[in-house]
Amino acid sequence: MTILKTGSRGNDVKSLQQKLNLLADGIFGPMTDEAVREFQRSNGLAVDGIVGPKTWTALGSTNNSRNIREIIVHYSATPQGENFTVEQIRQMHLARGFSDIGYHWYIDHDGNLFKGRDENLAGAHTIGHNSISIGICYCGGCPPRSVKNWQNIGMDTRSEKQKSALLNLLKDLKKRYPNATIHGHNEFANKPCPGFDARKEYQNL
Repeated sequence: MTILKTGSRGNDVKSLQQKLNLLADGIFGPMTDEAVREFQRSNGLAVDGIVGPKTWTALGSTNNSRNIREIIVHYSATPQGENFTVEQIRQMHLARGFSDIGYHWYIDHDGNLFKGRDENLAGAHTIGHNSISIGICYCGGCPPRSVKNWQNIGMDTRSEKQKSALLNLLKDLKKRYPNATIHGHNEFANKPCPGFDARKEYQNL
């Protein structure tokens, strides 16, 4: 197969993306580069983001289904009391160069649950963990706009409806992925997201 790297395009890139459970748009961009590096790291290969003979060989001998080991909770960094729709999230992610919304599930301000990216596809929500995780986001996470520098403050703004929707979703995901552990985004990045200790709160699920 052709050696592929960032900037490559075409059907070989689509084949690569399908093997990595990505949306196959045929463009080797940042999300494909990250997925390649994750795959190389987990398979003991040189982590250079370049798909050469060794990486192609490893891809050919790998089960194509996703091995979900983590469920990661996020907030949308929206001011408390304001709604941000799943479509607004999708458009924001598309503008950042993603091929679709980065989360698999989204809970809006009113506690309504929306499907995002298909669970069979790797998400785009936590660097270094996208290939093995399900990403969930709830609307909120910041104080009201009236608070100075609200966008720099992370907090738990979940309403009772949002808490109920999140809990029910996590219970369902644990049934389908019983070996997956539940985490907050802040465990993998220097951020306050999701505004609470998800691992502690859901440790008994």
